Amino acid sequence: MEKKVGKCLLDNWVEERAVADLADDASQEQIQRDGHRGIFSMNLESKMEDMTSLKSAYKPPVAPGVRERGIRGELLAKLITQRISEEVHAEFNSVTPTTDFSSTTHRDFTGGGFVPLPPTTTKNHDYKCDQAITFWSENHLHIQRTTAVRTTDSPFKRIAQFSTPITQQLNDQ
Repeated sequence: MEKKVGKCLLDNWVEERAVADLADDASQEQIQRDGHRGIFSMNLESKMEDMTSLKSAYKPPVAPGVRERGIRGELLAKLITQRISEEVHAEFNSVTPTTDFSSTTHRDFTGGGFVPLPPTTTKNHDYKCDQAITFWSENHLHIQRTTAVRTTDSPFKRIAQFSTPITQQLNDQ
């Protein structure tokens, strides 16, 4: 059984029979892709014609031998186009204003009289021993599903309460 390449239109068998003699040794796929050779011309080496029937029938319009517009109308049109071109030229080639390159911070927040000073310390801190203050250490009471906090110094230390039996927890208290 032969494999169909494309769908056949209704009543296309008439066309297929008409070109059956032209399908010499080309495969059905090649015919679907390239078409049948020799339908338009039997001379396969001939070149296509450059002149179409529209080009051969077309004749460029011929201007009338009489003046179509008066002298006053032409002068008025020239004057209007000259004025409009001067306006456009002046608009595009206008003097650019000087640009202020200062930033918003420089313009709005830099004022006189402010002297930046570091804040004074309230107590001595030891960075090696002190617990770091973070969002989680500040809000440890609002966190769900955490172990009970015994000391406020270190709320996230490991606590073995989850794995300690209840009877042993009651004895410790």
